[in-house]
Amino acid sequence: MNENKKISLERADYPEQVGVSSREVAELIKDFKDSNIEVHSIMILRHGKVAFESWAEPYAPDIPHAMYSVSKSFTSAAVGFAVSEGLITTDTRLIDIFPEFRKEDPDANLEMLSVHHLLSMQSGKGVSVFTDKGKNRWIKDFFDAPWSFTPGDGHWEYISENQYMLCAMLTRVTGMSVIEYLTPRLFEPLGIDVPFWEHDIDGIEAGGWGLFLKTEDVAKFTLMYQQKGMFNGKQVIPADWVHKSQKVQALNESVNKTPDSQSGYGYCFWRCAGTNGYRADGMFSQFGIVAKDYDACFILTASEIDEQKTRDCIWRHFPKCLIEIDGEQTPEEKPALAPLDEDLPEMQRSTLEDWLDGKVMKFQKNLVLSTAGFPVSMLPIPIVYMSGDRAGGITNVVFEFQEDTCTMTWDEGDEHNTILCGMDGKARKSPITLAGMPFTANSTAAWTSQNELTVHMRPLQAVCQRIIKFTFDDEDEVTFHPSSKPPITALAEHLKKDVDVFFPPFAPVQKLGTIAFEQAHHVIDVPHKGKFINEDEK
Repeated sequence: MNENKKISLERADYPEQVGVSSREVAELIKDFKDSNIEVHSIMILRHGKVAFESWAEPYAPDIPHAMYSVSKSFTSAAVGFAVSEGLITTDTRLIDIFPEFRKEDPDANLEMLSVHHLLSMQSGKGVSVFTDKGKNRWIKDFFDAPWSFTPGDGHWEYISENQYMLCAMLTRVTGMSVIEYLTPRLFEPLGIDVPFWEHDIDGIEAGGWGLFLKTEDVAKFTLMYQQKGMFNGKQVIPADWVHKSQKVQALNESVNKTPDSQSGYGYCFWRCAGTNGYRADGMFSQFGIVAKDYDACFILTASEIDEQKTRDCIWRHFPKCLIEIDGEQTPEEKPALAPLDEDLPEMQRSTLEDWLDGKVMKFQKNLVLSTAGFPVSMLPIPIVYMSGDRAGGITNVVFEFQEDTCTMTWDEGDEHNTILCGMDGKARKSPITLAGMPFTANSTAAWTSQNELTVHMRPLQAVCQRIIKFTFDDEDEVTFHPSSKPPITALAEHLKKDVDVFFPPFAPVQKLGTIAFEQAHHVIDVPHKGKFINEDEK
């Protein structure tokens, strides 16, 4: 990751100095806890300054975080630059950039599909969320996808591949990746280190997902939009593009079921129901919110799949926490996010350690999961379900034990990793690469019984924690039981509410879809059998 010139946002001495109530922020944090919402970081900006910021350990300011669909807003910014430079317009047609997909008998819908339609989720292309990105045919999959409606006919459908196609268009017209294109135009002016962005086999960024950013990076981006494209006194992105991006470009009342999801959609920004503002919005409650009437921004990273639940919690306190500046008023409280309570405590060590130390465990592939494209990984499914490289197929596991720690080494495909796990109740950090992505693993391990070794591993750039229990049945066999926090059941239960989004509007099919979500954990988080082998059998 390349580093740009260090640019930090200006900090207030305390929240009240710029009109933010410490007491109300403390109430917000308590509300998050009482609502069982796992928050990783918060940053509140007022009058251009950081009024409040906090991270829940082990998350930290210098660690990028998965932003999911917040990525779309950065894709929109890239399009805005290209429009301002005359490379494309919002009326540019997709087929004119990819003429090789024009049919002998022209498709009327395809002939009219434009940048505007892609930006505003009015393309009409019904790309399934279950499309296997590992097959590396992302562009073809988009063109082959069925039409849900005619582009721009008033319908709206949230399809993340729309933004991938925008990235593909930008790559063609600029001759460079979107990351390369944005670096001098956005990342350098904002002082954002060049980030990691998931991409296809040709290096085209995912566009609609896959961007990893630090909390302050998102804050700088959000503040730039709140200031009509200005940052540090310079116009970074054209003000008219900011205006077009945040205004309602498409109505989505008939599609979504929650207040903040049916208040209108702009160019990859959502209008907010709770305040006169708009937001960049990512799965598991990643937000960059602009409160237009209050000269304020609210940034959140979290791990709550029910985003409206998180937003409702925010609206109970924001903009209520924004107050008038009153002289030298000092804070009454010093709110902060509490550390996540997830490390395994120190436990009695097992007598099996000497016997197990250095032995190689080979695990069988689960044919159902492998066929479905989801072989079991040390990364939970929410991290890799839209990835071109899903990793998976854990095998060749080796433990080595030390006084206060142990190491766990394993293979997934062509990736080989080792994590250091604290066994004294204190997590250890290790760099790993999985699914082609760099992570910092925060790990603990403990013998939860004499024949059961449990590992907790959280990739700090992601939203989930992996929990693996190894059960040693005898001297020849071992079983590992994978699970996650949040559990796959929580994700499936939430997705079940929107079954009509994932399956065709045909009652029997949607009923089967509901059953599939209900039974997901029985298919995904299943025990895997293994055996001990010699080194030369790996």
